[in-house]
Amino acid sequence: MNRDLRHDLSTAAAAALLVVTAAVVGTRIQHRYGTLRVNWPPLLADWEPHLGPGTPAALAVAAAVVAYGPSLAVRLPWRPLLLATWVTGMAWTWSLALIDGWYQGVAGQLTTPHEYLRVVDRFHDLPAALRDFSGHILLESPDNWPAHVAGHPPGATLTFVLLDRIGLGGGGWAGTWCITVGTTAAVAVLLAVRALADEQLARRAAPFLALAPAAVWVGTSADGYFAAVAAWAVAFLALAVTGTRPRWTGLVSGLLFGWTVYLSYGLTLFAVIAAAVLLPGSHRARPLPFLLAGFLVVPVAFTAVGFDWWEAYRLLVTRYHQGAGGVRPYGYWVWANLACTVVIVGLATVAGLRRAGGALVRRTERAEVRLALLVLGALVALLVADLSGMSKAETERIWLPFAVWLLPACAWLPGARAWLTVQAVLALLVNHLLLTGW
Repeated sequence: MNRDLRHDLSTAAAAALLVVTAAVVGTRIQHRYGTLRVNWPPLLADWEPHLGPGTPAALAVAAAVVAYGPSLAVRLPWRPLLLATWVTGMAWTWSLALIDGWYQGVAGQLTTPHEYLRVVDRFHDLPAALRDFSGHILLESPDNWPAHVAGHPPGATLTFVLLDRIGLGGGGWAGTWCITVGTTAAVAVLLAVRALADEQLARRAAPFLALAPAAVWVGTSADGYFAAVAAWAVAFLALAVTGTRPRWTGLVSGLLFGWTVYLSYGLTLFAVIAAAVLLPGSHRARPLPFLLAGFLVVPVAFTAVGFDWWEAYRLLVTRYHQGAGGVRPYGYWVWANLACTVVIVGLATVAGLRRAGGALVRRTERAEVRLALLVLGALVALLVADLSGMSKAETERIWLPFAVWLLPACAWLPGARAWLTVQAVLALLVNHLLLTGW
């Protein structure tokens, strides 16, 4: 066994130990004090071993990706590889979701009392609803919003309102939307890695993006949809700074970044990832005017209608501490959140991040340094979110937008099939032993 492999395995073992420690310590805290507000710490889940209609498909997809994924990633032409990654990711996500059945795994997830679909009928007059949005954030306000509606800017809720308006109402269509859009994040990441680093690294990362443990939460949560929007914003920025059409790609990137921060307040931290894209050279400032012009469109539109983002965020901070966020202990979650991250990105990604750090320190190949900047930028954004204290628990879904940018670190790992097996087994165990929810 060579030295690098020993270090990979040691890093993965340390990450596994972190998850076990978070589970043991968290269980004791929850049983004694009840302050964690989760039933199976560090995850918001219940212990419920089960099989379901998605089980055979999940096993088949996992086996196929482990057996053929690495070789196909090398041989397929680039565009068919992008399509194959998306289709495989969708098959993996759908099969994992259907382990819990159609209603529990897909259609019912976005119809629970604290979810977006509960308030669709309150948005008949869109301008009036947006003007009055902040007036329903606090718990003591009349007709206060459910937790997820209050906890996000109105762009998140508007998505499901507009789906309802075009005849795609209800939990089934909402779940289908989140899975279909959410799984495109892998394609966006591959495009960005190819543009910023090189195609070989993107190809090596492709099977890991298709078979990510994070798929457990992409199917189905709105955060999977948020992850895709943010991922495409970064992808278009990468194309803008490296391609021949910086104007329109920069403009599209700005529009998507603007929509991103109106989907989730915490995704303002994607500025860190954007900085990692722009960092390697001053010539990369070319698309900035178009990026900023595109970015301003969404905030100006919402502000013109009467929604004040900053005021809403201020009220959200108060609402957060009025609920479970004010009870959950920071001293536990500030490190247990990282255990949640290990579960969604898998042990292979943790080992890959170790190698990313090494690539940045050694500054060997230019492409590897650029990829290291990208994935470590995502890690920095995630750590800032962690230290903020505004992400205590449920980060297995909340941090999906950051997690998808950690997965390309797997491109550094030799023995892809073995690591893919580890990733698949983790996701299958989580979805078959636990009933996840939020």
